[in-house]
Amino acid sequence: MRESTIQRRTKETEIDVALRIEGSGQADVDTGIGMLDHMVEQLARHGGFDLTVKASGDLSVDSHHTVEDIGLSLGQAFNEALGDRGGVARMADRTVPLDEALVQVVLDLSGRPYSEIGLTFCGAMVGELPTQMVTHLLQSFAQEARITLHVRQLAGDNDHHIMEAAFKALARAMRDAVTLIESPQSVPSTKGTLAS
Repeated sequence: MRESTIQRRTKETEIDVALRIEGSGQADVDTGIGMLDHMVEQLARHGGFDLTVKASGDLSVDSHHTVEDIGLSLGQAFNEALGDRGGVARMADRTVPLDEALVQVVLDLSGRPYSEIGLTFCGAMVGELPTQMVTHLLQSFAQEARITLHVRQLAGDNDHHIMEAAFKALARAMRDAVTLIESPQSVPSTKGTLAS
């Protein structure tokens, strides 16, 4: 089983993440930010991952540290659970609609962190989640997961729909990319490693 447990402790946040890649889409999420809980639940449900995320942070300041550290911790959890990434499909491309919104996620479990996030929101907030923090969360996730991540909004004018379509597309793309299609001893790279 590919799984991991991450604990992140700083003066600003305390984050606990447990991930099982071969899961059934079960989520137990409490970040203190309702809309963020909803998005992380999308990642678990539509990716088929079992995911627990418990977070407490300095929300009396604002949500920045909590959202950023959850992105970093989720990325670390996937990186650890994937190990040397042997046998994975590696690359994936998913486009997901939600009513008028349409978002494409293309990713590569390359071992090289890079992200291009092209989401355009109309307002500053969805619930208690600042829309500008969605881009930062996805960038932080890609950095620590050590993946190449492109997120492209193709349509949409409802911020909730745009955000949810993005996380559903990320979930489906991650599921496709982590699927084992070869022997775990076979690393899908001509250089022989995806770990560095």
